[in-house]
Amino acid sequence: MKLHSYLALGDSYTIGEQVRIYESFPYQTVQLLRKKGFSFYAPEIVAVTGFTTDELNNLINETKLQAQYDFVSLLIGVNNQYRGRAVNNFKEEFEGLLQIAIKLSGIKPQHVFVLSIPDWGVTPFAAGRDKEKIAKEIDAFNKVCKSVSKKYKTHFIDITASQRKDGSKEDFLAGDKLHPSGREYSKWAVHLSENIIPMIQ
Repeated sequence: MKLHSYLALGDSYTIGEQVRIYESFPYQTVQLLRKKGFSFYAPEIVAVTGFTTDELNNLINETKLQAQYDFVSLLIGVNNQYRGRAVNNFKEEFEGLLQIAIKLSGIKPQHVFVLSIPDWGVTPFAAGRDKEKIAKEIDAFNKVCKSVSKKYKTHFIDITASQRKDGSKEDFLAGDKLHPSGREYSKWAVHLSENIIPMIQ
C-alpha cells in the first residue's frame, strides 16, 4: 500500500498554536485518513504563528522541501487582515502561494486544498474591537481565497461559517481565548479528510 505525503502551509492555525501538535488539523486529518485504512506519513508543516502571505512565501523558499507531495493544504491571510493590509495586495501574494502549492502537488490542482480564514472577531480576544468590521474584512479576504482557488481548480473548504458558531465557546478555544482548540480543529480535519479521500488513487 502506498504511503501518502501531505504538506500543510500556513500560519498559527496550521501549527495549532496553544494546542498539542497531534490536536492540530493537519495531524488530526492524517489520523482520520489512517483510521479509514489509508497509509500516510506524518504531515509536514511549513508555518509560523503571525505570518502573512509574503512571510510564508519567504519561509517556503528557505525550507528544503520534497520535490512533490501527494496533497497540499493552504490556510493563510488572517495576519494580512489583522495588520490592515490591502485585499488587492493579498490577492496577488495569495495567488503566488497557490501556484507554489500546485507545483508542490506535482501540478495536480485537485490535490490542493485551500481552507478559509477563521474569524477571530468572534473570540473573547476581540472584546472591545469592531467585530462587524473584522467580519466584513475576513469575508473580503475569503472571497479572494475562494475566487483564486476556483481560478486554479483547487478545492476550497469553508470552515469559517461553523467556526463563527463555536468560536466564542470555551470548549472550542485554546487557552489564549483566540486560537481554536483541538475540538474546533477536529471539524476542519473531518472536512479536509472527506475531500482528500476521493483523490486517493
